[in-house]
Amino acid sequence: MTCKPRLQHKLLSSLTVLTGGTITFAGINILNGNESFYRDLLMPSIHRLVDPERAHRWAVKLAKYSLVPRTADRNDAFLQTSVLGLKFNNPIGLAAGFDKDGEGIEGLCKLGFGFVEVGSVTPLPQEGNARPRVFRLLEEKGIINRYGFNSVGHEGVRENLRKAFDGSGGPSFLSATASERNGTNSRDRPIIGLNLGKNKSSPESSVEDFAQGLKFFSSDNSLPIDYFVINVSSPNTPGLRSLQTSSNLIPLLDSIAHLRSTGVIRKPILLKISPDLSLEERKEMSRILLSRHDVIDGIIVSNTTTSRPSTSSTVLQETGGLSGSPLRPLSTEAIRDFYRLTGGKIAIIGVGGVFTGEDALEKIKAGASLIQIYTSLTYDGPPVVASIKRDLVTLLKEQGFASISQAVGVDHRK
Repeated sequence: MTCKPRLQHKLLSSLTVLTGGTITFAGINILNGNESFYRDLLMPSIHRLVDPERAHRWAVKLAKYSLVPRTADRNDAFLQTSVLGLKFNNPIGLAAGFDKDGEGIEGLCKLGFGFVEVGSVTPLPQEGNARPRVFRLLEEKGIINRYGFNSVGHEGVRENLRKAFDGSGGPSFLSATASERNGTNSRDRPIIGLNLGKNKSSPESSVEDFAQGLKFFSSDNSLPIDYFVINVSSPNTPGLRSLQTSSNLIPLLDSIAHLRSTGVIRKPILLKISPDLSLEERKEMSRILLSRHDVIDGIIVSNTTTSRPSTSSTVLQETGGLSGSPLRPLSTEAIRDFYRLTGGKIAIIGVGGVFTGEDALEKIKAGASLIQIYTSLTYDGPPVVASIKRDLVTLLKEQGFASISQAVGVDHRK
């Protein structure tokens, strides 16, 4: 009669040990940033159990409280590069759209990025489009989103950035003294970019929202924002992409030129461009940008695409911008075109489907001086940053390059 309770006790004890061991194993691998654990176990589990937008929000909250994996990664001096008059510890950055409101910037800066871009930020707070508005293409490693510039607005983002930079929100990596950060100095922090958008309620061809953003954030010297981005290419705000046409782009550039001439803006300004422009549209935009080289310092190529690859996935029927692996060829082709059309005279940040060091080098050879990622972070987890950098160093050295800059646009010199 006593065998059954003993058996139950043994089973319960074994289950407790097994559960505890599993939790311990998972915890160690999460904290240590084990690449294969994130890629093959943790991220697929999250994809099965948590809807995309909720997973996104959780990731930002974890970054907000610096609950990010430890990384033994150190920036290889080989990857240092100077672009836009700024020194980057490495060329791998986080694209806008992940941390829209600057909430998680402190934790994100600890993941090994050379630069982190916040936004897109709109002047007034807005909810964005109705849910659901984010969809995964698991087999293709892609994402479709139609967020529609959900934003806490200029005031909210400024407050979030102040907390990160002055430490008012708690212990801050960004505001720590040199001794607190093992002897590093403040310029060892990643470069910070701010991506500006426009409110849905604003007139479609209006450029005032962008001018307002540039003036608002430039007026606060306590925020070490290193560059600005004018986002005229999101497919999720009606009429926004019309600002890429010459009739609307020129007034936008005129507005920025005025702010520059009056000394309001002294930081680099980039334009974020759609991958869906035709070759003729790319030619016209390149002509305008070259004629106004004193206004725009660089371009980000590219935003998400409204085109759809040939696949049977029903998710592709959803409207919105497609990112990830399906975007890679299109974005690289756009980088190659803009580099050729501008003669390499305008700095390019390449983004779209970068999962590996090989993907990054492909865009660098096509003409990108810097690289951004987003979707690969959601599929492979934070360790993907160190993985891309490590593989990029190996590939550059194997192919005889002495620096990142030597590889930029090399495809055009063959």
